[in-house]
Amino acid sequence: MTIELAPSDLVTSNMTKAPQAVLFDRDDTLIADVPYNGDSSEVIPIPGAREDLRRLRAAGLKLGVVTNQSGLARGFITDAQMRAVNRRVEELLGTFDTWQVCPHGPADSCSCRKPRPGLVLGAAMDLGVAPDRCIVIGDIGSDMGAAHAAGAHGILVPTSVTLLHEIEAAPEVAGTLGEAVRRVLARVHR
Repeated sequence: MTIELAPSDLVTSNMTKAPQAVLFDRDDTLIADVPYNGDSSEVIPIPGAREDLRRLRAAGLKLGVVTNQSGLARGFITDAQMRAVNRRVEELLGTFDTWQVCPHGPADSCSCRKPRPGLVLGAAMDLGVAPDRCIVIGDIGSDMGAAHAAGAHGILVPTSVTLLHEIEAAPEVAGTLGEAVRRVLARVHR
C-alpha cells in the first residue's frame, strides 16, 4: 500500500554529493511485510521493485539491504529460515552487494538495530563507500534515524504503518519506491 502525497508534502534533499550506494530496508520497502516471515514462499516483491533495482544497478550504484530481524532473537524464525527468505528476495529482485541484518530484539541494546547506525555503517564499510555517499530507502522512522545517525541520506517511502510524525520528520519523502529511485537517479546524473 502506498500513501498518496501532494507535491507540497514532499521534502527535497540537501544531499550534495552524488550517491554511490543505495541501502534498502527489506520489509514493506522491497517486499510485502509478513511479520517474522520464515517462509520463502511468502516473499512478494513491491510492485515495480525488480525494474527499479535494475535501473539503479545499470547506473553503477552498489545496492544493499539493511534490516532488523528481531524474529531471530524472539525465536519466531531460525537463521536458516531468514537466509531462505533473503535468497528468495534475491531470486526475485536480483543480487545485492551486501546484506546487513540485526538479529537482536528491541531490548538488547545493540549498536546495529535501527535507528542506531550499525547496519548502515556496516554496509558502507562492506561496499567501500563513505556513509555520506549512501542513500537509505525505508518505510519507517527507524530507517531514517539509522541513515541520519550514520551520516547517510534517507528517503522515506510511507506505507500504511508509517506514522505521521515519521513522515513529518523525514529528510525526504517519496510516494512510491519508483519515485524514490527516480530521485536517486536524478542525483547520479546531475
